[in-house]
Amino acid sequence: MTDLANKIVFITGASAGIGAACARKFAEQGSRLILAARRTDRLEAVAAGLGADCRLVELDVRDQKAVAAAVESLPENWRDIDILVNNAGLSRGLDRLFEGKLQDWEEMIDTNVKGLLYVSRAVIPGMVERGRGHIVNIGSIAGREVYPRGNVYCATKHAVDALTKGMRLDLVETPVRVSTVDPGLVETEFSDVRFRGDTERAKTVYQGYQPLKGDDVAEAVVWIAGRPAHVTIADIMILPTAQASATVLYKEV
Repeated sequence: MTDLANKIVFITGASAGIGAACARKFAEQGSRLILAARRTDRLEAVAAGLGADCRLVELDVRDQKAVAAAVESLPENWRDIDILVNNAGLSRGLDRLFEGKLQDWEEMIDTNVKGLLYVSRAVIPGMVERGRGHIVNIGSIAGREVYPRGNVYCATKHAVDALTKGMRLDLVETPVRVSTVDPGLVETEFSDVRFRGDTERAKTVYQGYQPLKGDDVAEAVVWIAGRPAHVTIADIMILPTAQASATVLYKEV
């Protein structure tokens, strides 16, 4: 495994879930972390438990000007980003397309697609200039299969898959690597966010089987980032054993 000690890792959506788990796992490798999210109090709580060199950035990836300013204003000793984990993302609702809420659509498209683009556009040129770097996009099984009532969310994750492939094509003449990790059902705040704080409804998503944890996904991200420079893990899908596809899940109760 490539030594990740002192590598600068930029993680979006780092205040909870998979992003916070990635922060923990990279911290265990001795990496230096730029943790970005909207909730600074949550970022501070994550960073406090890491014992790593961290820089916290209050950032809404949907705001292109804020993204550009955040990257441009990094101190000199934090600018040489080695690994970008595009993790910020969300889902809203489970409505049929013709009954969908425009606000839900806007939030998903702005965060999952445009946010990823804004951060990538700000960070990748430096990687190209330095001749090294690795982008790891957090996708989803929803980027491989469309499930009932998943319409726009699935479309945004299909877009992440397409953008990942496009990045790899555009960067093929450089040493910069591009990967995607596509999880199935992971027990995080995902369903709470999807159902806008309906905790009881969110809990039912993860009952009757053992879902993935954020750490399961983060371990894969760190493993991918640690491959030798001549190796790119293009994509990997991680499922709980009880899940066979986006729509097939075995629950005991």
